[in-house]
Amino acid sequence: MYRDYNCGELTIENVGKEVVLAGWIQRIRNLGGMKFIDLRDQFGITQIVVSDNKDIQEQAEDLVTETVIQVTGNVVERSSKNAKIPTGEIEIDAKKIVVLGKCKSTLPFEVNSEKVDINSVREDLRLEYRFLDLRNEKLHNNLLLRSKILKYLRDTMDELQFSEIQTPILANSSPEGARDYLVPSRLHPGEFYALPQAPQQFKQLLMVSGFDKYFQIAPCFRDEDPRADRAPGEFYQLDFEMSFAEQEDVFKILEHVYISTFKKFTNWKVDDGPFIRIPYKEAMEKYGIDKPDLRNPLIIQDVTEIFKNTEFNAFKDKTIKVIVVPNGAEQGRKFFDNMSEFAVNELGAKGLAWTKFDNENNVTGGIAKFITDDIKNALQEKFGVKSNDSLFFVADELSSAQKIAGAVRIELANRLDLLEKNCYKFCLVVDFPMYELSDEGKIDFNHNPFSMPQGGMEALLNKDPLEIVAYQFDVVCNGFEMASGAVRNHDVDIMKKAFQIAGYSEEDVEKRFGALYKAFQYGTPPHAGAAPGIDRMIMLISDSQNIREVIAFPKNKKARDLLMNAPSVVTKEQLKDVHISVENKEEI
Repeated sequence: MYRDYNCGELTIENVGKEVVLAGWIQRIRNLGGMKFIDLRDQFGITQIVVSDNKDIQEQAEDLVTETVIQVTGNVVERSSKNAKIPTGEIEIDAKKIVVLGKCKSTLPFEVNSEKVDINSVREDLRLEYRFLDLRNEKLHNNLLLRSKILKYLRDTMDELQFSEIQTPILANSSPEGARDYLVPSRLHPGEFYALPQAPQQFKQLLMVSGFDKYFQIAPCFRDEDPRADRAPGEFYQLDFEMSFAEQEDVFKILEHVYISTFKKFTNWKVDDGPFIRIPYKEAMEKYGIDKPDLRNPLIIQDVTEIFKNTEFNAFKDKTIKVIVVPNGAEQGRKFFDNMSEFAVNELGAKGLAWTKFDNENNVTGGIAKFITDDIKNALQEKFGVKSNDSLFFVADELSSAQKIAGAVRIELANRLDLLEKNCYKFCLVVDFPMYELSDEGKIDFNHNPFSMPQGGMEALLNKDPLEIVAYQFDVVCNGFEMASGAVRNHDVDIMKKAFQIAGYSEEDVEKRFGALYKAFQYGTPPHAGAAPGIDRMIMLISDSQNIREVIAFPKNKKARDLLMNAPSVVTKEQLKDVHISVENKEEI
């Protein structure tokens, strides 16, 4: 055996035993004739003492940090105890040291050094040497936490009587809202598989097949640009679906899963259910975003009406939104100027108007001269403005005003440190629009094309498409979209009409979604489901700042895997096998 104890389990009760340990050298301290080694493994750290014995000194002479060694020795009581670690009352008096895995004397970066903040190391270098990066205690613990959460989620879904069923990775292209990853077929020249953006069609087909409740820890693939809360290429979700289910049934499952998981793995305050429900339109009006952070106390209000006769040209014929900041008048002029620069330079706003009410309720600064007595009274009586408050105004067409005000609201909370601390604030954003206008001005699906429109066929036949709302919803926590779900459209006639409005003919539907089109004609139960994002869940629970901190081998900001050198050029023979030729490449 390489070891009979791990580096985190020996205690004062083991004094006198001869033991064998193995692990990585975290630190070496030379004190005259003695040498102290901190030996680390996944379970903890144990101090090793190399005495003045000539043989053992020679064995330890060339050791460097991050070398893997095996140590045989006696457990002795430490004279200088360390209460910060479980093994702090003992140390190992080494009798034999064997090098199991050599390490270069110079590391690309320090792994667990107290002198170096790992976040100060260039990220691409860390990803290139990810096997070293993952030795960092914080990242290592994140992945162990991930393992525990995945097991807990599986156990929870099993207790809720869901059956785990795997669906294909090589699938067909589907309009899920992002670009597909395509896989060329060797056996069928000119044809392609697509990696699934989600198991959407497959899980609906399982409901048609008579399965009552399905789930899986599903890998999903979307060719999207990366950001702090979204990994490029692939992510995992807790995908589930239920037969004979309505929206409320899905809400109960989501609330149970999130509340129980967060309460088990964090000591922060977690909202109890039922979660607050916010219609999409209300979310856009009050928060300027469909994933509101409820830790932020600031609310967006519409003041268009009270400024309808204003002399301020920038407000004329515009939708005008205001954010009232309690006690915000205490900030100096530089703060207001910096916020204006942020709105213009970062958000593309035409400007950010502001003013403030002083301690005596006088309107000062910014656009104060345009705040008439009538407007001042309305701001106080209808919009709750008090002395010592500041006000920030956004004027634009409706959607732009909402979006800009939403970003200003977030920035104000961050700069003024207004977010409630150490808590998870959940909500359900409901009643998403079924359709939206594309950049080309055409009707397109807003969310999930397989959702049931509220009002069914009657709504599709008689309402303006842009006024139709669907049984679609998101779970939001602390400003992050955590899950999407819907009541599914299980009626083939409603399906055909819904896609027709979005510009798909019946032939298109039959060709692109042939399995569902066919299955829905053979007895389909009403069904509904959702898909909590696992990576984001773990990111929040671990209080990590970037989703790459909870993924074992993530890609960088340019969607490259620097460790495995992917994507990479392949040979002409490989391309020939799948009937592909590449243009504009000098060499293959």
